[in-house]
Amino acid sequence: MPQPDEPIRTAPEDAGAVFEALRPRLIRIAYRMLGSVAEAEDIVQDAWLRWTSAERAPVHDPKAFLARVVTRLCLDHLKSARARRETYPGTWLPEPVIDPVENDEDDLTLTLMMALERLSPLERAAFLLHDVFDVNFEEVARILDRDPAACRKLASRARDHVRESRPRYPVPEDRGRSIAEAFFQASRSGDMTALQGLLAEDAVMYSDGGGIRIATLNPIFGREKIVRFFAAIAEKPTGRMPPAHRFDRIDGLPGILTLEEDGLPQTVALDIADGVITAIYIVRNPDKLRHLGI
Repeated sequence: MPQPDEPIRTAPEDAGAVFEALRPRLIRIAYRMLGSVAEAEDIVQDAWLRWTSAERAPVHDPKAFLARVVTRLCLDHLKSARARRETYPGTWLPEPVIDPVENDEDDLTLTLMMALERLSPLERAAFLLHDVFDVNFEEVARILDRDPAACRKLASRARDHVRESRPRYPVPEDRGRSIAEAFFQASRSGDMTALQGLLAEDAVMYSDGGGIRIATLNPIFGREKIVRFFAAIAEKPTGRMPPAHRFDRIDGLPGILTLEEDGLPQTVALDIADGVITAIYIVRNPDKLRHLGI
């Protein structure tokens, strides 16, 4: 049995088993950094290739080593990804991920991921690694090639920025679903009185069509404007109930998955506080929905 200061040596078959055991965690790190399932999977595949071709004898801690590789790949990728988002047509939203109810390994909701988008890549990495994935600051410093004090400052700035986005009182699962069901019925049936009662006065709606499907180019702010938007949609022939839908949790928020009249999927995630909807996130870009298999 190796001593604590001895490297862990892995045979090729053991290396594969070690990586596969860590793959879900690595995917979560990459997705939280990039907001894209497809890009996260590509990053982790790249990490796998580096893992299999690397000299593994000096690796004492595969978990830390692979987190370091994935994070650095993400930081490199973000340089081009953020440039692409600056020219993205309309609102950019993260690719939706369906969360099983029992999966509470981190409490990052879509709302918080939107807040993280406004951070620098280094702030985002420091916050995610330390606050979400419990990596100590000494290891964060090695990953980011900064000293621990600088990493503490990066995480602290990020924490201050996202603190106001964290819900004070998480919505119980059954309550969130009932509000999502009521929203779906009201917005699709044209019951604008019911819809108005579900929305906070300062609610905001984001819609991401990626320039491929019709979506609002800018967020819609305020309950009255959102109600008018859905009233206009309900009056159109395409505004009727979709042929298929289900309710689920999308990036930690109560959500609705639908197969629309045009045969393409759509997701709607709802941020809820004090019993009313404060934000609506609609993803219509089919490129961001392929992984859902709807």
